[in-house]
Amino acid sequence: MTATALLLIDLQHAFAMRTAAGVPRSNPGAEAAIARLVSQARARGVAVMHVHHDDPNPASAFRADQPGGQPLPCAAPLPGEPVFFKTGSSGFSGTGLSTALQDIGITRLIVAGAAIDYCVSSTVRAASDLGFAVDLVTDAVFGFAATGPDGAVHDPDIVLSVTLAALGADFARLVTADTVVWPAA
Repeated sequence: MTATALLLIDLQHAFAMRTAAGVPRSNPGAEAAIARLVSQARARGVAVMHVHHDDPNPASAFRADQPGGQPLPCAAPLPGEPVFFKTGSSGFSGTGLSTALQDIGITRLIVAGAAIDYCVSSTVRAASDLGFAVDLVTDAVFGFAATGPDGAVHDPDIVLSVTLAALGADFARLVTADTVVWPAA
């Protein structure tokens, strides 16, 4: 079986703060699905890798030294689980993630996180371009409403659906938390 890792993208409190502020979001059950994935990966000895956004903008909620930059409880890293900090949208840009995955023989990624149309999309595309097989867990990702060039606000479920369709067409195999195929323990 292919060497597999669970890759968790930007599961930080800044997103919970947006949701609490009433910003429309997709997949309200994503955190429960993410918690199941994390538990299953750890129980099977699958590597769990975390990517966190650490925005250099002092006003950003996504700073490692601010409450918004802290991990969500469903994806809090355990001691020994690597955390890669990024300042851009892709988890592979300037983080050393690709080298770390290659160093431990990982060729397949199970991906969960947020926001689907930003950092999840960028990371999945980059992973595919780098030759990793990607399983994107559709019920363990979420995003928010998006404003189009005409000023129209697009529903977060539409944003999620369109982004998943694009990623599933060429960059990832779409699975659910219940259909993930884990390596034998």
